Order: sequence, then structure tokens, then C-alpha cells
Amino acid sequence: MPHPLAFLLLPFAWLYAGVLHVRNWLYDRGLKESVAFPVPVISVGNLRAGGTGKTPHVAWVVRQLLAAGQQPAILSRGYGRRTTGYGRADATATAATIGDEPLQHYQDFGGQVPVVVCENRRVGLETLLREVPGTTAVVLDDAYQHRRVQPTLNILLTEQQRPFYQDYVLPAGRLRESRGGARRADAVIVTKCDPALSGAGQAAIAARVRRYARPGVPVLFSAYAYGAPVPVGATPAPLDPEIVLLTGIAQPGPLRDYLTQAGYRITHHAAFADHHAFTAADIAALAGQLRPGQSVFTTQKDAVRLLEPALRAAVAPLPVFYIPIQVQFLADGAAQVQHLVSSLFQPHAVV
Repeated sequence: MPHPLAFLLLPFAWLYAGVLHVRNWLYDRGLKESVAFPVPVISVGNLRAGGTGKTPHVAWVVRQLLAAGQQPAILSRGYGRRTTGYGRADATATAATIGDEPLQHYQDFGGQVPVVVCENRRVGLETLLREVPGTTAVVLDDAYQHRRVQPTLNILLTEQQRPFYQDYVLPAGRLRESRGGARRADAVIVTKCDPALSGAGQAAIAARVRRYARPGVPVLFSAYAYGAPVPVGATPAPLDPEIVLLTGIAQPGPLRDYLTQAGYRITHHAAFADHHAFTAADIAALAGQLRPGQSVFTTQKDAVRLLEPALRAAVAPLPVFYIPIQVQFLADGAAQVQHLVSSLFQPHAVV
């Protein structure tokens, strides 16, 4: 149930949900235009605002496309950037010019995968396909509610600990639209799962999801695999079990849990809002929390923003490390997503 104070906001949530329902109805009936494109468009998004794991799941899908010999590109809104309109990541890009998540994608793939940003995904797709005509697939990062584009494959993410079926529409909850929006999904992935989640536990969650999804839509489960700390700057220090944690993400809980289980003791957690633009004052305050021998641990998305040109001099002397994460599917989830993706490129027999 929502927090008691949220009940006061329910009328506003119902009004907001009603407006979105009408909007979606117009798209579903073809009264508002939704454009299809000549290459497969794979959308990875959510119903809940923030924190469901879109960035690592987008990267996972892109790796599958590369492994299959495709030439994918990534299109994002570029949330948090200080620019507007269409833009393409290059060696001069910063989090301020294209956003932290697109910059992370660009760096992860060494610039070999085109990464573009545009608030209007239709305009972004049209421009991308003109600029990079060899593109064979486009992965949309966080475009589940962007109905102007008709995705070929619509992947919906929801967290195990915060599933959409237990949440409410803004402002009473954190849903961007009603739970019924799950009917547009071609696959639902329950993210950030306990790797030991039992088959019975998966079945119980899947049954709740299927109350809202279309019949036959696969419900899959994924977990995070955390890697060894990676130095952000050129001043790494011996890793002491006592650390300072710095986060500017929506859900830092799973990272805190992992670090605790891995034997680290967090002496201070500087927790900021998602996509927080770090300042020199933030870095100075962080440095003041460090004891001799301690390091600062952060996420890869936060590390991207820490390396903004205006902050590099302040960050350089500090022993900062980020914890990389990758997606691992439970059971046969990886094979099912790979099948869904590969089927987009199979020729269809003419009847």
C-alpha cells in the first residue's frame, strides 16, 4: 500500500493516469501517429521513474547485437545534459553535452557503437539513419513512453524489490503511467534480482506481472554481477576495507548491499539525487570525509560525471574507484532474449 500521506495525492494520480490513458488510447487506435522504421528498433524502458537498470540492460542487448554481426546504434534522450536537440557522442563529448548514460555507453564500446541523443526519438532516428546509413538496429534507452516511435521489440524492466504491480502513478507513487502500460511489452525483465531467487519465487512474481502483460509475453529475471574496483584517476591507493561511498543514482541500495557483503565497511555515504551534477564543493566535502588509507567507491555512471573538465583537477588527487556491473540472467533468460532479438533479423516467408 502507498504511504499514508500518498492517499492525499491519489486524486491527482488518478487525473494524471487518466490523461495518459487517453493519450495511449489515441496511439493504440492510430489516431496519433506512431512511426515504424526500416531497421529493427529495440526499446528498453520502464513504467517506474528511475532506477530499474536500463543502462546495463541496454549495454547487454548491444553486445548481443554485436556478437551476431549487426551494426547497432544507441539513441537516448540524454537526460541531465545542458544541451538540446540532436547530438552525437565523440571524443570531445562530456556528460554536460550528451548526458552521463550516453557518455558511459560511448566509453564502454570504445566509440565503435554510434551513440546519439535527441528528446524527439523520431527526429533522432531519422537523423541517425541518414548520418550512419550502415546501421542495422537501434536500441532506444528509456523510450517506453515515447509513442511517436513504434518499436519492433519493446522490453519492459521492473525491479524485484520495487515491482510496478505494487506501485502507483505519480505523484502518489513512482509510476510514469498506469500498470496497464505493461500490455505494450513484448518481454518483461525483473531486474536486480537475488541471484538465488528460487523457481517458486520467480513463478510467483511472474504471475503478478502477467495480470497486466499480454498473454504469452515472457517474464524473465536478471541480476547484477559486480566487478573488481576500477581506478577513476591516476592516483589509485591500496584498497582498505573501510571506504567512503559516493552515489548520484536513483537506487544505491543494491550497491551498498553488495559492498557490505563483499567485506567493505562504509564509513560515510555521500548520497545525491539521480544524475546529480557534482560540484567542486561536493568533491571538497568528500575529500574531508576520507581517512588515511581509505578510498572513494562510486558507480560507473557517477564516475563519468566526476571526470567533467571542471572537476578533473579536484578529483585527480583522490583515490576514486568505480564498481562495474554487468547483467546476468537467471535460468534461460539470456537465451530467450537472444532468441527475441535474433528473430528480428530472420527473413519471413512470403505466404
